[in-house]
Amino acid sequence: MSATVVGYDRIMGRWRPDARGRLVQAAFALYSERGFEQTTVAEIAKRAGLTERTFFRHFADKREVLFAGADALRELLVSTVMQAPASTAPIDAAAAGLEAAGAAIQEGGELPRQRQAIIAASAELRERELIKLASLASALADALRRRGVEEPAASLTAEAGIAVFRVAFERWIDESDQQDLPRLIRQSLEQLKAVVAGV
Repeated sequence: MSATVVGYDRIMGRWRPDARGRLVQAAFALYSERGFEQTTVAEIAKRAGLTERTFFRHFADKREVLFAGADALRELLVSTVMQAPASTAPIDAAAAGLEAAGAAIQEGGELPRQRQAIIAASAELRERELIKLASLASALADALRRRGVEEPAASLTAEAGIAVFRVAFERWIDESDQQDLPRLIRQSLEQLKAVVAGV
């Protein structure tokens, strides 16, 4: 009886929880060390102490390790815009959604900065990032249309909002003093409003 327990404990000792998190950490480390293009799924799985099969249960391919949160970010953005009071101006509803997205990104600690450095080093990943931003702009415009904002105002507001988000995010990535990302988004939007108003 005790031999069975010991055997079971040894097996369980090799198992560690949070396979997805371990895969992300392993992938980020390898992408940073060797580059995205030079890293294989097999290497990521091995570094995480898992199998390739486990990797593919969590991610469609090695790019998805970097972009897996895009759907959740889009949903957060849209739901925040939709929950804004009906009297809220379109640009302010968009700003609320973008600030919520910024707060979610900021919760990732150093991972967003690591992720951005990996993306910046790869033309393929930079292109994918642009596609993600275009998808966010499209979702934001759709949310504004559902709030009754007509075209072209909905699309213009969404595109301007994503531009503000991108500028604020780049400042947040580059600045060493760890400023608050939602606050940077607000500041960038206020600067855009001042430019448009001719102040």
